Amino acid sequence: MLFGVPRLRKNLIALAVLMLTSAWLVSCGGYSSTSQGSSHLTFRVFVSNPLHASGSGTTFPALEIVDATKDVLSPYGVSLSGVMLDAGLMTVSPKKDLTLVVSPSSDRIAVVNNATEAVVGAVILPGSIESVLMAADDTTGFVAIPNASVPGQPAGSVGELNVATTTLKAIIPVPAAHYLVPSPSGNQILIFSDNSNSVTLLFPGLIGANSQSNSQVPCSTAPVAACAVSGFDRPVWGVFNSSGTTAYIFNCGVECGGAGNASIMPLDLATQTPGTPIPLVGGGLTGGATFGMLAGNLLYVAGTPPSTACGTGTAAQNCGVLSVVDVTSGLVTAAQLIPDGYHNRMQMGANGQVFVGSRTCTNVVSAGETRGCLAIFDTIQSKVTIPPQNGDVTGIEPIPNRHVVYVCQGGGLQIYDTTTDKLQATQVNVVGQAIDVKVVDF
Repeated sequence: MLFGVPRLRKNLIALAVLMLTSAWLVSCGGYSSTSQGSSHLTFRVFVSNPLHASGSGTTFPALEIVDATKDVLSPYGVSLSGVMLDAGLMTVSPKKDLTLVVSPSSDRIAVVNNATEAVVGAVILPGSIESVLMAADDTTGFVAIPNASVPGQPAGSVGELNVATTTLKAIIPVPAAHYLVPSPSGNQILIFSDNSNSVTLLFPGLIGANSQSNSQVPCSTAPVAACAVSGFDRPVWGVFNSSGTTAYIFNCGVECGGAGNASIMPLDLATQTPGTPIPLVGGGLTGGATFGMLAGNLLYVAGTPPSTACGTGTAAQNCGVLSVVDVTSGLVTAAQLIPDGYHNRMQMGANGQVFVGSRTCTNVVSAGETRGCLAIFDTIQSKVTIPPQNGDVTGIEPIPNRHVVYVCQGGGLQIYDTTTDKLQATQVNVVGQAIDVKVVDF
């Protein structure tokens, strides 16, 4: 016993030092190996942050974890240090057990286990990406790599990922492939390429022996992994109906260097035949088409037609347009002016509020007006609110079963109340840069 007391005291001192060290790591923004998987939250939001501050004054990429029930930042997070140089776009697997995190500067995708809140591996890619998706099997991913080198062909490809082994499984050459949109069943994927008047259809079930087939062959040829449908005007996006039988292709037109005004062109997936385009003209406005979503029979379409004046009430000279198209009648039922820029974010929040975001918009900062790249469209009252926040919108995420929407804008995280379309009283301060935001629990 006489020897046991000093030993006990020594152990207690060591334990105290360990606790103080852990507390220092948390308070200074460092995520140690012991902090992984320790948030103990059951309803979480991940926020990608390429500039998480460490205790030594340096920064490293990380995923911040927010309690999505109380809007409170957890002291724990997921360190991406040593795996990638930065952190940007994220996508969550269908079962919400994995999160893929894109590193824009190091051409990598980190795979994060949501249960343990830890990185399980990373996939090295042959180029930068801006579009990634997970298949329904929860183990297969697809990425569009517009600048990937392909021997004997123009640059550009779609990569098939084995997420379980964090490997690049197959490369399908598709020149300048940039954006991917999967069908509801996942048996077809729309591929949109830069400066093209065609849409490529990818059939994941045929990838293998045919994966090196020329993606620009017509779809009327023998079955191949990828084939082309022509007859569009700079298509850049599309959405499927719920059955997956029709895709509504967004003809960007003159905004993207095309020939005519923007329009929506139905594509019959059974015959791979384009239908009659729907002009985006209504309410005295001609709309643009770079991004959108389908809710019931209403298609919400955002874009920036050239030389669209904003009118009175703002110092901004150029505006974008949000068009609402009834796909049953083929008519534009509403059109509203919104901030300009390249629109590439849109989500429906509670209370029928559509959040629309763009990048490279006209920012206004003056004594009487602050304006950035976010617009909120009230579908019930058919009116637009432009919050007084500056910067590009890089992430939008409605929180299920709540009247709030998380928005990453200008490097900050803002939480909006959909009953007022204003910032709620409780906010989360992310030190660094908030780039993307995703709910990772059901």
